[in-house]
Parts: sequence; structure tokens; C-alpha cells
Amino acid sequence: MSFIENFLQSRDINYGWVMVFVVFVLSGLAFGSLASISVFLKPVSLEFGWSRGQTSFAYTLASFASAAFGVMWGQLADKYGTKWFGTIGAICMSLTLVSLSSLDSIIQFYILYFLFGAFGCALLFSPLYANVGFWFRENPGLALGIAASGGAIGQAFIPHISGVLIESGGWEDAYIKLAIIYIIIAFPVSLLIKESPWRITARTEDESESRDFPLSEKEVVAWISFAVIFCCVCMSVPIMHLVPLLTDAGFTLEFATSVLMVLMICGAFGRIFGGILGDRIGALPGYILMSLGQTVFVVWFPHLSSPAGIYLLAAFFGFTYSGVMSSILVCTRMMVSAKYGARAMSLTSFFGWIGMGLGGFLGGYFFDIYGDYSWAFTFAGIMGLINLVILSQFWLRIRNAKKGLEGLES
Repeated sequence: MSFIENFLQSRDINYGWVMVFVVFVLSGLAFGSLASISVFLKPVSLEFGWSRGQTSFAYTLASFASAAFGVMWGQLADKYGTKWFGTIGAICMSLTLVSLSSLDSIIQFYILYFLFGAFGCALLFSPLYANVGFWFRENPGLALGIAASGGAIGQAFIPHISGVLIESGGWEDAYIKLAIIYIIIAFPVSLLIKESPWRITARTEDESESRDFPLSEKEVVAWISFAVIFCCVCMSVPIMHLVPLLTDAGFTLEFATSVLMVLMICGAFGRIFGGILGDRIGALPGYILMSLGQTVFVVWFPHLSSPAGIYLLAAFFGFTYSGVMSSILVCTRMMVSAKYGARAMSLTSFFGWIGMGLGGFLGGYFFDIYGDYSWAFTFAGIMGLINLVILSQFWLRIRNAKKGLEGLES
């Protein structure tokens, strides 16, 4: 037994909170690096003469790789646990960032971000969130919200740090320094990963776990997955293109990355709030409420010109979009069994990553067609509306299923 485990056991502290810290840090590094593509977008595209659509396609590939490999890692996590996921992810993230410093072709750019998604984000997202969620039988939403807020903190500070590093030493030097930072932080933290006893029991016992939910696990995953595609397209357009939008409007890179930082810092609070909301009013109502917020706010980014207004909009969008992220995790945690947890989160995340990748690419594609970002952000709002329609139908389906069960019991 490790020193940390002995220390916690002597004080009767739930090791689940250590796992919350671990996932907070690791997901922050993974999501932060993925979000920083938006900061590298202009210098890299100018260096090689690539279009915005071509360059932002790297984000799409990273998202698609996270989606595809996440399903595989989810299967392995439910079968063998997540003990070494963080260590492998930490090493692979750092190696990929070092390799990005010596780019010489767009194919290499695409391959490296694909590998970052497959062996970085995919390992450090759904399987580890499933592990965290099933450390807590009471108020899992709070734990998941805090863990998920790490991703928002990473998205807040790492793009900003990347911008500072790019301005001081160029994009190549920035990639190298990020790699060094990552291995120093991520590797020791990853060694603290420990599997949830609840998931170990569910994996090793033959008896099926009882569930108090009116829909089957497969139907739950299908509904969430369908909705997630559209809500992630909605959120990924500003995540990927807010910095280029602002610098195109004449603002400095420092200002643009500071706006993204404000967005993500508010997002950290939004993720915690989204988790608490799931514990208090229910996971799906919380998801619907936060989705409504992100849909309303996303369309206004191209239409504001005052710094104060931009900061305020970024704060509101960040709070609500991040609440959506934690609400998705809480929905999945509340509606499926511990034995199926990693697979369920990986499957819903598969479609989430697909949406993120499509939104990132289409934002750049619409810019290439129209020469500005107005249609891209309008399109994001339309995708948010479709997500709300699907979630409303899901809520009606659950309500009708509950009524049917109550009728049978009476």
C-alpha cells in the first residue's frame, strides 16, 4: 500500500477524492493542449501556407481519433481497469508535442494530432471519468463536476500559455516547452490512479447489478449519443475559432487568448455547477438547462466589438457550455450500471468527439467560403437548437416509460 493510501486510510478519507484530483489534472492537460490548436492555427497556417480549413482539420482528426479509440479503451477499462491509462497517456502526449515542433508537412501535422487524440485524450477522458463517477454512491455529480472542471482550467490556461510561448520563441519552441511541462506534471500524477472498488466488484461478480431506471442501458446510450453530436458541434466552433475570430477583428493575440481564458475559467465553475445541478434537479433537466444557455450565447460572438462585451459573453458561454460537459457525464453515470460505465461513457464520448471534430472543421470551412465567421457561429446555434429538440424528446420518452411501469405495478 502506498504512502498516500496509508495516509488517507488513517484519516478515513475517501480515495475517490484523490481520483478526482488525478482526473482534474490529466484531463486539464489533455483538453488544454487540444484547445491550444486554436492558438497555433494562424502561425502554423501562415508558416506553411495552409488554409484555415486545412489547418483546423487537425483538430477534427484528433477528435475523431479520440472517438474511435475511446470506445476501445472503454472496453478494456471495463474488463481490466484503468490503472495504467494515465501513465501511457502522459508519455504519449509529451512525445507527440515534441514531434509537433519539427513539422515539415500537413500529413505529419494530421498524423501527430491523430495520435494525440488516440493515445492522449481517449485514454484520459471517458475511462477515467467512469472510474471517478463510481467511487461515489452519494452526489456523484459533484465529484464528476469537479473532475471535469480540470478540462476547463486546462483550456483556460494552456492556450494562453501557448500564446505567450509562441510570441516569445515561436511555435516550434512553444511545442517543446509544453511537452516538458506535461511530462513533469502528468507522469507522477498518473501513478496515483486506483480503480473504484464498486467497479472492481461489478467486473468480477457474475450477478447483474440492479438499476432503478425505466430505459435499457442501450437505449440510454443511443439517446445521449444522438444529442451529444449536435451539442458538441455547437460548442466546438468557438473553442476552435474564437481566437482567430478576435485576431481577425484587430485584437491582439494576448487579448484573444485572455478572452478564451476567461471563457474557460468560468467554464470550470460551470462544470462544477452542472454536476451539482444533476444531483439536485436531475441529470437530464440539468443537461437541458445548460444546453439552452450555450445555444443562446454562441451566436453573438461575431457581432460584439467592445472588449467588455466580449469578456462578458465569453463568461456566460463558458459557464453554460462547460455545464453541458459535466451534465453529459452525470447523465451517463446516473442511467447505467457500474459494470457498463466506461463503455457507456466511451460510446457517448465517441459521438461527442465526432461533433467536436465536425464543428472545429466546419467553422474553418465556412470561414474559407464566406471570408468571415458569421455563418459559422450561426450554424453553431442551429446545431444547439437541434440538440435541445432531441433532449426534450428524450425527457418525454423517460416520463412515458415511467408512467408505463407505474401502470403495470398498479
